[in-house]
Amino acid sequence: MESLTVNTFVKDINKSIEFYKQIGFETIMTVPEEGDFVWVMLSNGGVTIMLQTMDSLGEELPDIDRNRLGGSLLFYIKLKQIRDFFESIKDKVEVVKGLEKTFYGATEFTIKDIDGYYLTFAEDEA
Repeated sequence: MESLTVNTFVKDINKSIEFYKQIGFETIMTVPEEGDFVWVMLSNGGVTIMLQTMDSLGEELPDIDRNRLGGSLLFYIKLKQIRDFFESIKDKVEVVKGLEKTFYGATEFTIKDIDGYYLTFAEDEA
C-alpha cells in the first residue's frame, strides 16, 4: 500500500469546497474542470480529501447510504502548530471538542464539517 485518500459524499459540493478552503485546503482537481462540479480533490500539506456528489455515483455502488452522511466517520489529521491553527479557524467552523491534552500525550481538537463528518486535528507537542 502507498497511500489513503478519503472520498466523502456531500450534499452541496460548492458549500463543502468553501468549508474546506476556509480551513486551509486548496482545490487540486475538479470534474468537470469548469461548471457544475460532481467531484473535487482538495489538499493541505500531506492531507488530501476528495468530495463527490451522490448524483455522480449513479447506481454503481448501491449499498452506499444516500440518505445519511457523516456521523460514522472521523478523520484524524496530524499537523504542526496546532494552537495557531485552532485560533485561525475556531470562529469559522463548528468546534465539537476544544483543545485538550489527551492521556496519550497528543494535543487535539475536533470540528464537524457541513456534511456531518468529524475532523480531529492532533499534534504531539513536546
